[in-house]
Amino acid sequence: MSRVGKKPIRIPEGVTVTKNGDVITVKGPLGTLEHRVHRDMVVEIDSDTIVVKRPSDQPVHRALHGVTRTMIANMVDGVTKGFEKHLTIVGTGYRAAVQGRRLTLNVGYSHPVEIVPPEGVTIETPTPTTVVVKGTDKQVVGQVAANIRKVRPPEPYHGKGIRYRDERVRHIPIGKTVK
Repeated sequence: MSRVGKKPIRIPEGVTVTKNGDVITVKGPLGTLEHRVHRDMVVEIDSDTIVVKRPSDQPVHRALHGVTRTMIANMVDGVTKGFEKHLTIVGTGYRAAVQGRRLTLNVGYSHPVEIVPPEGVTIETPTPTTVVVKGTDKQVVGQVAANIRKVRPPEPYHGKGIRYRDERVRHIPIGKTVK
C-alpha cells in the first residue's frame, strides 16, 4: 500500500469538498479548484476527512494512488493557505516591476520582457530584485515561476540571471575547466 496514498486528508473549517462523477471540487476562503481524478480511483469524502483508495495492486493503480491523494491535498492547502514561489534577480542593472497585473523584467536584453500571469495568479515585487508568485493552484504557480526564470536562467560563470530563492548555482571560475 502506498504510504502517501493511504494517509487521510483532513478538511479544515471553512472548506467544502464535493464529488460529482470523477470531478473533485474544493471551495475555500481563497477560491475554488477542480480536478478530474482517474476513473479507477475511489475517493471517499466524510464530514472532516477524505480517503483515496485504489481498486487493485497493479503498478498503474499504485502509481495513481499517491498522485491522486497528493493532488487533492494540494487543492485543500491551496484554497486555505495558498502557494507562493520566490525568485531572486542577480545582475547589475537587472530589475523587475509590476504594473497592474503585468510583470516587466529588465534583465540585460535590448528591450524589457513583459509577462502577464494567468487568472488566479498574482505577482508581487517587494524589492526590484525579488519576485513573488502567489496563487491557489500549486501547478500553475510553479509553471509561472518557471516561465519567469526561463527569461534569463542563471549562468554558471558570473551567477547572473533569475533564480529561485533557495537555488544554488554551481559557479565555474573563468579560465578553469570542468572535470
